[in-house]
Amino acid sequence: MIAQVLRVFSVGLIGMTMATSASAFSTRDGARVNQVNDVVFEVIGRSTASSAQQFWCAASEYARRALNAGWTDRVYLVQGRGQSVTTNRRSAVQFTMSPQAAGITPIENNSVRLNSLKPGESMSVQQANLYCSAIPDRF
Repeated sequence: MIAQVLRVFSVGLIGMTMATSASAFSTRDGARVNQVNDVVFEVIGRSTASSAQQFWCAASEYARRALNAGWTDRVYLVQGRGQSVTTNRRSAVQFTMSPQAAGITPIENNSVRLNSLKPGESMSVQQANLYCSAIPDRF
């Protein structure tokens, strides 16, 4: 009886560990991306000095590789640089592909000021991907 309970418990722990590691996404340059909820994802910078370019690049990569977004689909900024809600890191930015579902209003005539990171700003996945080539530490 105790052996059976321990076996069920250990299988449950393995399942939880697999689910946790599977939910984390790492970009090619080392940024981490976690889902906050069904429509919002959070890019956690490699350091507190992560640039806006790195956040947009990671959002683009996640949209393409994890969400199967097209190049013309738009990525919207939900929350600018701040404390991560999925980790204990100090520098994270939240994005969505569905602004209405995330409760934000897209900025009309959007001209993104790269370092402003204001909610409602958006770029096409392709535009954000252009910042990936501008990151010096990329491998």
